[in-house]
Amino acid sequence: MKKLLIPFFLLSCVLAQSQTGTEIYLFDIKIENDQVSISNPQNITNHEGYDNQPNFHGTDPVIYYASFDNEGRSDIKYFNYQTLETRNLTITPEREYSPTLTPDGKFISCIIQRDNGAQDLGKYPVEGGQPIILSNKYLIGYHAWIDESKLLAYVLLDDMGELHYIDLKSGEDLIITTKIGRSLHKIPSRNRMSYIDKSLSENWRINSFDPITRITSTIASTLALREDLCWTRNGLMLMSDGDQLYFLNPESSNEWKPVQINDEFNGLKGITRLAINSENNKLAIVVSE
Repeated sequence: MKKLLIPFFLLSCVLAQSQTGTEIYLFDIKIENDQVSISNPQNITNHEGYDNQPNFHGTDPVIYYASFDNEGRSDIKYFNYQTLETRNLTITPEREYSPTLTPDGKFISCIIQRDNGAQDLGKYPVEGGQPIILSNKYLIGYHAWIDESKLLAYVLLDDMGELHYIDLKSGEDLIITTKIGRSLHKIPSRNRMSYIDKSLSENWRINSFDPITRITSTIASTLALREDLCWTRNGLMLMSDGDQLYFLNPESSNEWKPVQINDEFNGLKGITRLAINSENNKLAIVVSE
């Protein structure tokens, strides 16, 4: 009985946090001469309630995100920033979160949260259709692909996140560490993944994981008690303290520098998740309503 109570408690916490009203803004981003600037803010959701977890398509001008309907259920939507059209990828009785393009570009993988407390990892065809369940072994909260069969997963465990390395083809499941943050990413141009190490209460760190050697190492310290980041194509990291954006080049510095905002804009408040497209010219920012 105890094993059942813990997941439902965690599930209730996740749902309560998810109810917070958020919007997604899309900016133009420019990176040159060790300077980063953003401009031309556009509210791409403009919808009361939860709109969050943006993730870009690899080649198309499309950004996927999770959005609550009037009944408090989350579906995956996508916004085309060339045609300015918004459409649903899913309309289901379940709740879908954390949309992520699969490495082959054919599916959107996501967390499928069910009324019985399960949180499966599944994938939907990008054209729409029925999901394929990839894993229903754990309560998975977040994930990031290493290649077409391997991924990192944030598994909900008591009051902390447990980092798993999962090979869907071979069935290998390796627990790497515990006390991690929700931000999991593939590091551009390197065969490594990044995750947030929260084991030190006053000094959270951005760590890397090598899927081949299984070795972890520290890249840099996060901004104070912040866990959301994204990587640019040229290896910079972007983070926020909640109100201001910063960038860091871990190859040359350990100093977080402010991102310049080229337009008057007072909507950057309660900043959490960030996502950048593969061309490095569009940046999605989640803010509080």
